[in-house]
Parts: sequence; C-alpha cells; structure tokens
Amino acid sequence: MVAVASGALLLPLMAAAPSAPADDAESGGRLQDAFARAAAEYEVPQSVLLGVSYLQSRWDTHEGAASVSGGYGPMHLTDASTALAESAGHHAEGAEDPRGDGSRSVKEVEHAAPPAPSELPARLKTLLKAAELTGLPAERLRDDAAANIRGGAALLADAQRRAGGGTSEDPADWYGAVARFSGADDRATAATYANEVFAVIRDGEQRTTDEGQRVAVPAEPGLAPDADQLKGLGLRRAAAGPADCPRTVSCEWIPAPYEEFGDDDYGNHDKADRPKDQSVDYIVVHDTEGSWDTTLKLVQDPEYVSWQYTLRSTDGHIAQHVNNKDVAWHAGNWYVNAKSIGLEHEGFLTDPDAWYTEAMYRSSARLVKHLSKKYDVPLDRQHILGHDTVPGTTTETIPGMHTDPGPYWDWQHYFTLLGKPFHRTAGPDGGLVTVLPEYDKHRPKYTGCDKAGEDCAAHGSSAVRLHTEPSGDAPLVKDIGLRPGGEDSTIDVNDLGSRVSTGQKYAVADRKGDWTAIWYLGQKAWFHNPHKQPTAVDASGLVITPKKGRADVPVYGRAYPEKEAYPKGIEPQEVSPLPYKLLAGQKYAAGKRVPGEYYYSPVFDTKGHQVVRGKDTYYEIQFGHRVAFVRAADVTVRPASAG
Repeated sequence: MVAVASGALLLPLMAAAPSAPADDAESGGRLQDAFARAAAEYEVPQSVLLGVSYLQSRWDTHEGAASVSGGYGPMHLTDASTALAESAGHHAEGAEDPRGDGSRSVKEVEHAAPPAPSELPARLKTLLKAAELTGLPAERLRDDAAANIRGGAALLADAQRRAGGGTSEDPADWYGAVARFSGADDRATAATYANEVFAVIRDGEQRTTDEGQRVAVPAEPGLAPDADQLKGLGLRRAAAGPADCPRTVSCEWIPAPYEEFGDDDYGNHDKADRPKDQSVDYIVVHDTEGSWDTTLKLVQDPEYVSWQYTLRSTDGHIAQHVNNKDVAWHAGNWYVNAKSIGLEHEGFLTDPDAWYTEAMYRSSARLVKHLSKKYDVPLDRQHILGHDTVPGTTTETIPGMHTDPGPYWDWQHYFTLLGKPFHRTAGPDGGLVTVLPEYDKHRPKYTGCDKAGEDCAAHGSSAVRLHTEPSGDAPLVKDIGLRPGGEDSTIDVNDLGSRVSTGQKYAVADRKGDWTAIWYLGQKAWFHNPHKQPTAVDASGLVITPKKGRADVPVYGRAYPEKEAYPKGIEPQEVSPLPYKLLAGQKYAAGKRVPGEYYYSPVFDTKGHQVVRGKDTYYEIQFGHRVAFVRAADVTVRPASAG
C-alpha cells in the first residue's frame, strides 16, 4: 500500500503555527464561539471539530457557495446534487491541442447531466445526513455558518458512535471517527485524511477567515491518536499498483489506456523512459473543469487525452493514470509535455467559490514535494507551472492556450505547504520583484465567471493587473500574441493579456510612488504596489538581456534543437519564434539553461522513438504571464542588481 494507517505518518507539512489563539477582540470570536458551542452540544473535543473544519475549508464560509464537490460552509457538508445543478454549464477556456504538436485531434466530449441524489456516494451528501441528525433544514445548513458547524459536530458524534467509541474528551480517541467523517471508502484515503487532521491539531493553526473572523486551534504537540481504530471501519484496500506517490498520501492506480485504433492513430499518451532518456523539468498544475467521476472517465478514454495524476476535492485522494516515465498529453505544448508531469485538481477556474479544499492543497503539496525530490525539479514558479503559464508553441496556438487553474488558485498558500513560501529576498536595489499580493485581502474585479461581461463574485486572488501607465485609469497592457489585431486586454477571468501571478519574478523597469513597472511582453507594465498593502516584494537573481549590438532577439515557446541536429528519417521541427521581441534595454528573470531537445514519438510502435538533442541551448525566462525561451547565443546573463 502507498499509505499506511499509522500515527507515525503525522508528519509536518509546513512550519508549526503559534500554540495559542490570537486575540479575538476585533472580530468578537463569533465563529470560534460557534465551534465551542457545537463541540459542547455533541460532546466532541473542540480541537477535533476545529481540525476537521480547517482541513475542509480553513474555516472559511465562502458566503454560502458550494465547492466543486458540492461542499458548503466551514465543515464542507456536501450536497452535490444541489451544487451540480447550480454549477452546470461551466467549461474550460481554451482550445489547444493538448499533445501540443498538431499531430492529434481530440474528440469533443458531451457533459453528462448531473446524477440523481440516489446515484451519489455518501461522501457527496453529508449535508442531508447532518439535517437528519440535527433536525435543521438543509438550506440553513448550507447558508448559516453556526448551523453548518453544528451539523459537522453531529456527523462526528455519529461517526464516533458507529466506530464503537464513547464520548471521550481525549482527541486521541477520535481517530476512527475522523477517518469515517472523510467519507472515503478505502483505508488509505481515510487514514491519510485523519492523519492530516491530527497534524493540524498537533501543530496548531490560526488565521483570519474570509469573513474577518479570527479562529484558532491551540497546538497539542504530544497528541498520539489511536490509529488502530481504522481496522474496525470495514474499508476496502485501494489498488495502489505501480502508482508513484509518497507514503503520506492516499493513492491508487487507475491507468489511462495506451491503445492503437484506426488509420495509425493511437492514444492517449506516449511511452518513454524518463528520466533515463530525458529529464523531467516541470510539474504542471491544472484544474479538471469537471467532477471527479467525469474526469476519471475521460482519462480512461483512449481517444481523449491524459495526465499523470488526478486529485479529489473532498479528501485529497489521488489517482495516477500514466507512469511518470511516460509522456502524457496535457499541457498543449509538446516540449513541455515531454519534460513534465501533469496534475489535475478537481475544480473550476471560472467559479471563485468552487473552492479548492485544504485537503486537496495538502495532498497535492505532498505529491509535488515527492516528485520534486525524485526528479530534481526546482520548487519555483518557473518549474511548478500552472497550465496558464505554459507557452503557446507557435504564434497561431497562443489564443487557444488554456487558462487554468486561474486567478483563484492560492499560490502563496500552496508554496508555503511546499516549504518554499515566497518572501522578500533583497532590498530595493535587487533589480527584481516577486509578485506577492495578500490573497484574502487582494480582490481585483473580474468578469465572465458566469456570463460574458458580468461581474464575478468578489474573492481573494493570486493575480495582479498591469497598466500602461502608473494609474488605475490607464489602459491595460496589450498582448499581441493573444490579440494579433491589437485589441485591448480585458478584465475577463480568462484573459491573461495583462496579468501577473503570485510567485512569478520580473525585472523592475521603473518606480513611481505606489506604482512599480516591470518588463512584460516587450513593454513596460505598471501595477499598483502600495507600501501599506504591497502586491510585490523585492528580489534578487539573474536576468537576461540582448547581447551587445542586438536591437532585439526572438522569443520561443519551445526549446527545439537546430535543423542540423536531426538524424536521417526524422523530419526537423521548425524553430518558430513567437510574435514578441526581447528588446535592447529590457531585462527578464532568467531560469535554467536547457539544451535544445525534441522527443520524436509519432507512432504507436516505440522502436523508432528517439530524443533529438542539438548544440543550441536556451534560457527559460519569465516573459509575460507565461514562461518563454530565448537562445543562449542571443543573450547576456547577469545579476539583476547590476543595473
């Protein structure tokens, strides 16, 4: 098994929180009091109730909106039939060829109607069970935070009774109840969920919620839960098979098919031998734009596309589909696909409150740390990519590239869980800035979440908007690749033409008062960066500039080798520049130097597959919202602080 039900797995994912609650005088502690009252009413240890809620929602209410898996309120009580009916119609933005080389057409997929309540698993209808236990109406459990917490406490108490436990005041005696509360039907997932909850209690947590409420659970560093309680729950053993996951997550093997069909076509991935034949340099974060069950059906369709892992919202459970040595078709750029591992997270980018749960964030972070260590992938935003930061391969493909996981993915929280939180690394003369708005307080306006032109719900965001001048009234910067006709950028939730994202680094071009300018897509771009609530912090590092005497250098979406590197029988791939230019006098944050490389694998028979490498080398750069590549022979690399 990949995960083991043991208290030994209560490992820290991030630095421990303070051990005592913060002063709640400002907020009145109303939510904290609601936890205390519900815990007392149902005789559940308050720390257990708080720990479960933190893992579900980080104590946020999301203003009554449902998560992608139909969860409501601080306890993430699920009523998926209601949520799915209300969220029908969401679709992924973008129309790129996921393989990313123009050699495959992907069939259209019809979205099935939401399932009837009787067809849903128990983990997706816990709100209805809570209504039975408390006598409260379902609507109130969805909309009222205090009622929602009461419902969660009732479910935990019921799980404790069914697990054979008494009304113990010792949190250690509630391991089985917490495991059952997860709704998981297999031992590994239930154990992983319970381990994470007890890690929260052991380390302690505190934060201000989306409604401004201060909530805390004091640390209990000596807590040792009774993990043996898991044995009596009658849960199945998930088939781990060849799945490659750390021991601290639950993981099973649900393979994507490698099948040949019709006219020399095949799907839905390519066989390879990574890292022996080529390195893994990237991990790409996606969202599914659909439910867990729908996503699993798609990845098992040989005529569709593929990715390595899918992560479930309710409990962070992971399914692996493609062996990491093989190449999945997920990113829309063949160079990136050949060098990456793709992670799909259950969620919708256009619904700010179809929220990503803490359970999924933590499970994903543990998986990424494992993969980063195994394949030596740096934990930074130039290697842990969002699908929305993967570049187009040619000028023609830029408008169709995808935009997930979008502006509502909390990159700072994610990297904190990875043990690499973003922070200031230099003074004002460092020459670079790291984008770093305070997620919960930073709420830029977006449109188009439900209908084009209509405002999205106000919500925390990882993205910062860019203007042509240091003024909020100035036009947004333009992206000539996204809009070749020169049309203006917009504030649509899927429009990446004038946006930067948390953790990305850019070279400073200018500063005026509360405004900072960076070099972006060949132009000077301004963003509001007030001292009292900064949206970026100073950083140091290396930058790329055109070589002396060059007015400009071309920018590429893939690092392919030169024509002369291809052996006989393999058609050379075009080294096609994008429509942008890196101009003299401009600077861009430099990533790793990489060889020109192309993985030749156009047919089902793997005998002729080959990695072609040339003499040309490239630097990855943070050029716009997406990364890009420049030839090393065209540029100079120097410290950003050199002026």
